[in-house]
Amino acid sequence: MNMRKIVWAASLTLVLGTAAGVAAQDLVQVGDHHAPVAEHSDQAVLNALVAAGDAAGAFLIAFEEGDELFEADFNALDGGGANVGQGQRFTRTPRADLNGPGEWATHTPARSTGPNGQSCISCHNLPFPDGAGPAMANVTRDPLHTGDTAQMINRNTPHMFGIGALQLVAEEMTAELAEVVEEAIEEACEEQTEMTFDLIAKDVNFGTVTVTPTGPEVDDSCDHILTINAEGIDDDLIVRPYQWKGTDLTMRQFVAGALHNEIGMQPVEMVGAGVDGDGDGVTDEFPVGSVTTLTIYLAAQPRPVTKAELALVGLDTLCDDEAAAIAAGEALFETVGCATCHVPALEVENTVFSEPSQSLAYQPSPMPAGLDPATPITFDITTDHFDNAFELADGTIVRLGDFETTAEGAAIIRAYSDLKRHDMGPGLAEAIDETGHGASVFLTKELWGLADTAPYLHDGRATTITEAIQWHGGEGQASKDAFDALTVEEQGQIITFLSSLRTLLFEEEEAAELPVCDPAPPVDPPVDPPVAEDAITVDFVRYKVSTGKWSIRATNTVAAGQSVEIWYGAADTGTLLGTATVTAGGLIKLSTAENHPVVGAAGDTVTLRSSLGAEVSVEITLTGI
Repeated sequence: MNMRKIVWAASLTLVLGTAAGVAAQDLVQVGDHHAPVAEHSDQAVLNALVAAGDAAGAFLIAFEEGDELFEADFNALDGGGANVGQGQRFTRTPRADLNGPGEWATHTPARSTGPNGQSCISCHNLPFPDGAGPAMANVTRDPLHTGDTAQMINRNTPHMFGIGALQLVAEEMTAELAEVVEEAIEEACEEQTEMTFDLIAKDVNFGTVTVTPTGPEVDDSCDHILTINAEGIDDDLIVRPYQWKGTDLTMRQFVAGALHNEIGMQPVEMVGAGVDGDGDGVTDEFPVGSVTTLTIYLAAQPRPVTKAELALVGLDTLCDDEAAAIAAGEALFETVGCATCHVPALEVENTVFSEPSQSLAYQPSPMPAGLDPATPITFDITTDHFDNAFELADGTIVRLGDFETTAEGAAIIRAYSDLKRHDMGPGLAEAIDETGHGASVFLTKELWGLADTAPYLHDGRATTITEAIQWHGGEGQASKDAFDALTVEEQGQIITFLSSLRTLLFEEEEAAELPVCDPAPPVDPPVDPPVAEDAITVDFVRYKVSTGKWSIRATNTVAAGQSVEIWYGAADTGTLLGTATVTAGGLIKLSTAENHPVVGAAGDTVTLRSSLGAEVSVEITLTGI
């Protein structure tokens, strides 16, 4: 008997009286002739590698072991499936009617679907492993355990490419929202007046925060009333980037939930050690280390690509007329308002994915036994992907698996999402409000990889991209109407653009013969939208007499990253208070140290001048006299 079987045998729960067909004593006989499929990961081994300085080795092992777990067809000895009832181990129909001991309706934690598959890859396989699922892979959910088919909902299987980067975006968005709240409290307490700030993170507006001081300022704070008017996010202002309703915080939470609900492999960190929560006669089905490695494997999937990138490496053909149509369609995508929610690109300064996360808000609570934030498994999303690297004829290496970067080293996440929930109107409303956010409310679905991952929408009802557009209502109605108002040719350009958003998981094989471009008449290039004139709008300029502290806040219309000089008096002839850099959201802030040598006086002015030439002067406001 090998070590794997010993571990399994020690975890087998010998409980007489379980439902016929999954009784533990039957599994003992099965174990005499068969073995579990899974080779599980040891979290302690991974921790030791990281502690010894071999972070790269830990990542490699985690990725490879996670790959094996993703493809494993778990059997009864692994704990695959569950005691559905009536002798069944798997079901695509929720069985709230089966509520006997250990049966479907009594599982811990409560399940909403399945188990409906033996492996992850059995659903995530289009157009290749780790991808989306066909309509036949849709799952039916009964989260309220009504047993009423009219109250059940359906979910389509999304692809996994680039998915880890979404957590990094969410982490930084959450941190930025926390900074806005902190700034609002500081400013309102200093001014001793109610103030309202927009909750903006990475140029996405999540509502407003209002601070009403109820006590004097002490150390940049005070007793206050905080009013959150959140939009598309919970009141805790934590961005949740996973699931169709935006309910899962991290990749780890997403993985653990799928293991339990879809496959019946219960994570120890979800049910507890030695607990058989699904009545199948097996405990400790999926240890902490295995959840870690499967999480890393999925988080490290290569990013989706574009048709232009496929053509660059010789895997597709992009003719001039199609390239022109893609460019025109991309411009029209912005014009009709699609890009308002399907934001083409978001940037993250932290390019290292960590499991567990280094952000406190994204760490599991309680922390699973053995998982330690001090020894995380890490990889860089801009350099460390294993898939989709190509060498061009001139020797240039193109790594299409890695995310692009800005000149400053930030990662560019071209997901086409704002990671925000939106009301999509009655046409897409479900029979129940599963999460409390609204029956017609969904997280903005990413569009990267769109061309290769039909069907579309949360329940796979749209077999084509045009159908998916037609179903947009609610907050998407105006963009849908604008699309309808276009000419057929213009609509076709948008579809051509969206059809250029592709997936790639390259395997060495004989290259298929590619089509040859026919000579085509020239296509007028898309007209670039007019560039807004550079302008500065000043929110406030304050000088606190008691401390000598300046507080300045303004916004700039264009050119994030440019510098803005802030002068006391006129530019060039006054005194330079400092220089600020315009953020991605157009924000200009300067807060000087106390006892600044320049003393403000009523009626005096402060001048702001951008590096592009915009200039504005405003009178200062004296506070704290």
